[in-house]
Amino acid sequence: MKAATASARVTFKNVLFLTDFSEPSEAALPFAISIARAYGSKMFVLHVLLPNPVLYSTPTSIALIDEAQEDTAKAAMQRVASQLAGLSYDTGLEWGTDVWSSVEHALQAHDIDLIVTGTRGRTGAEKLLLGSVAEEIFRRSPVPVLTVGPAVSKGIHGGARFHNILFATDFSSHSLGALPYALSLAQENQAHLILLHILPYDAKSVSTLNQTALAAALSKMKKLIPEGCDNWCQVGTVVESGEPASRILELAIRHNADLIVLGVRNIAEHLGATTHLGRAIAHKVVADAPCSVLTVRG
Repeated sequence: MKAATASARVTFKNVLFLTDFSEPSEAALPFAISIARAYGSKMFVLHVLLPNPVLYSTPTSIALIDEAQEDTAKAAMQRVASQLAGLSYDTGLEWGTDVWSSVEHALQAHDIDLIVTGTRGRTGAEKLLLGSVAEEIFRRSPVPVLTVGPAVSKGIHGGARFHNILFATDFSSHSLGALPYALSLAQENQAHLILLHILPYDAKSVSTLNQTALAAALSKMKKLIPEGCDNWCQVGTVVESGEPASRILELAIRHNADLIVLGVRNIAEHLGATTHLGRAIAHKVVADAPCSVLTVRG
């Protein structure tokens, strides 16, 4: 593993805010606004209208239902736009058969650098299925996705200033794809950056870490830190053992993290159970995090 070098400054020229006008979307809006103001970004607000299947409906009644749905969305979009004073922005309402297709089109049409969206977290059957629009987006998106879950308190965005950033890695190529963003955001904010690695859980030695594995992990993490990094941010390294998602969330609370950065796998790839940033792990962190989560597809 090569030593890291100082990464180029992250810029977000064009930010896509994806909304369904729900409470989670409302909670995510201040994050999008703050980032757009801090980076001088143009903001694109997108809502995707999906067909509402109704049994035993005539073509006329379906048209009326669609018209009512569109009118409601237009009114909600006006309420969002009223909060964007002083920003350069565009809004869009699009009919689609699925959300991702419209998002993909917006990414290409507007040269998007960052997606911001809210998520309802894991409720009901979703706890088992682990499926959500937010997850599909952060696993398909070629640009970073900032997700705001239901556990994030309103107002915690701090004007897009991040003071404590937690970067979790298993040293795989997809997890390390998020490292440049963690480093750049730490430099931009002169933040405390915590590099975290979770060793495999071993019930027989849960009270102690394997010293050989610990030393190897610490050595790898030191190589990830650019020379001179201490000049622009504080960096700490943490190696722990346990159930990965739970440990990441616990560390985020313990260190008062206001941003978690994760590299995630492409949705089309085989998602093995051995990586601590596998499908179920990343989903749980995004859904239950006490702060916003920046995911970067590796």
